[in-house]
Amino acid sequence: MTKSRKCLECGIKISGRIDKKFCGDDCRNVYHNKQNKDSTNLMRNINNTLRKNHRILKKLNPTGKTKVNLTTLSRAGFNLHYFTNQYRTKAGKVYHFCYDQGYLQLDDETFALVKRMDFVDPY
Repeated sequence: MTKSRKCLECGIKISGRIDKKFCGDDCRNVYHNKQNKDSTNLMRNINNTLRKNHRILKKLNPTGKTKVNLTTLSRAGFNLHYFTNQYRTKAGKVYHFCYDQGYLQLDDETFALVKRMDFVDPY
């Protein structure tokens, strides 16, 4: 006795492999895109800001270590309030990171930009 199965996206009857869940590639893609999209505008805006911050840091820090002033970051559209993680040194300094690109505020106007090398795949 075979169990009647329906496509998870469009609901039409499907046949074929017993573990088949979709009637075709289009339904599979639509279903997974719905599952993986940002559920709210807030999340989408935060993710866009994080990606923008990462692009700015990467562009301003091509060598992996440099200094920039606050004006340069501001003009590029960098938002200091959005970062993915922090790293506190033994000396108590706090680096803020957007994925592998980080910054440390040295004074009111100067920032050290760094690239966190332990995120880089050696292969």
